[in-house]
Amino acid sequence: MRNLITVLIIIVVAVGLGAASVSDQFADAGSRKKIHFTQTITSSQDPGRSGGQMALILPPNEGALYDGSITYAASGPVQLVVLHELGDSDAGGQPVWTADGKKRYAISLFGAAASGSLEFTGAALALSSDAGEFTTTVSVDAWTRGQPARILVQETEPVEPVSLLARANVPATIPMHRGIHEGGEVLYVITDGSNEEYAQDLSWRQEWNVELAEVLADAPADAVQKLFLFKNGIEGDGVYGFQDDLFSVKPGQDRYSALSSVTEVTWKTGQKEIVFESAADVIAAEKGGRVSFEETGVVLNAPQIVWPGGQMQVRPDMNITDDMPYDGGQVTEIDSDGMTVTFVAHRGWGPDGRTIYYIVTDATPPRTAETMGVAASPASAGLVAHQAAVDLFQFKNGIRGPGPLGFQAGIAAAALGDKNYSPMWRIHIVEWDDPGSARILETRADIDAFQADDAVSVSIARPTNADHIVNCPFIDPFQ
Repeated sequence: MRNLITVLIIIVVAVGLGAASVSDQFADAGSRKKIHFTQTITSSQDPGRSGGQMALILPPNEGALYDGSITYAASGPVQLVVLHELGDSDAGGQPVWTADGKKRYAISLFGAAASGSLEFTGAALALSSDAGEFTTTVSVDAWTRGQPARILVQETEPVEPVSLLARANVPATIPMHRGIHEGGEVLYVITDGSNEEYAQDLSWRQEWNVELAEVLADAPADAVQKLFLFKNGIEGDGVYGFQDDLFSVKPGQDRYSALSSVTEVTWKTGQKEIVFESAADVIAAEKGGRVSFEETGVVLNAPQIVWPGGQMQVRPDMNITDDMPYDGGQVTEIDSDGMTVTFVAHRGWGPDGRTIYYIVTDATPPRTAETMGVAASPASAGLVAHQAAVDLFQFKNGIRGPGPLGFQAGIAAAALGDKNYSPMWRIHIVEWDDPGSARILETRADIDAFQADDAVSVSIARPTNADHIVNCPFIDPFQ
């Protein structure tokens, strides 16, 4: 970074170059000035490091001091650089940077990540990388004392801010199970369970994590279907190694929900074992004394991928990219031979800003489900006012990004490991009052704070004026 300040603050008159001042973004506050902006920046050659790239955010100037916070999202891993002004004898053996051998700055480097937040105090702020050119969207909220330097920049057209998340969409290949509905084949996945011991056992059996979602146990009866699992009888591809599992409802029926209340079925001694083809058949057998039922009280999230007469939409292009459109299907491949399905896993934020990934399996109302290319689950509407559904906030405007509406990634009110986690999400829409002042929000507290300041409005989503629930299981796509 040597000679950086010299390059940035010299006054040059040349064709195609002009001066722009960061001070234009300040609001006077006595001897201090307020900085508050969101900006997308493309890096340029760092004149002090061969092959290095940097994006200057707050420029240095003698006597200037910045104090505040920054949130950033870059197209690749970057380091935050904070410069600290030094006196003539203050170096003390620490790493320093100087433009002319006289004016020296101490350097603080933070992390190497594609996104993050930092509270800082220093004489200048930048992002740097040794991995080539990068683009970053930054939001700065700070105060300054002194007058910041004017920055020499090349004249360019204004660029709309974009939230660039690394690995915003990634593949997630999940094992499938075989089931039956009214004599037809069902292929389905198990992503969540309401009982910890049950979830752990199923995780071991399918070699893919079944996440704990205790709140599903209290889901209303009209939002849950029956799933019969067989503990003995004729061997097959069921969860326990016997006949294929039986579903009471399939997609396309008004009562379809991926939430499934588990009934374990055991053949009684001396009975002639058969393969049941429907829920009605096994219920009749229980009433006739041929089999016994154990109502486990466990509710599984068991979305159907293939069902008699239909399947989830498969995207025509298997290539998964960070900027791919959200609609057109959530699955890239259904491998009925290998018994796996590959979903697009979408990146977002948990309530505390942690990275989460989720898939989309079904939704209500049906027209919205059709747009996303997933199964319609009309019965899920019964969860809209129930604790078995949790809030998920999506952005209607502001900074463009990988969210379903084309703006920044969403924020969930719960994450894996939280007592209130559920794969069933009640969607809320966040809208900036002034999209030009939008910032990247990462936590539920961020939303609450900006809503309290009337900077954003939050409303429950009701597409086609109907209750809206989306089944978005949180997963670890890298397991």
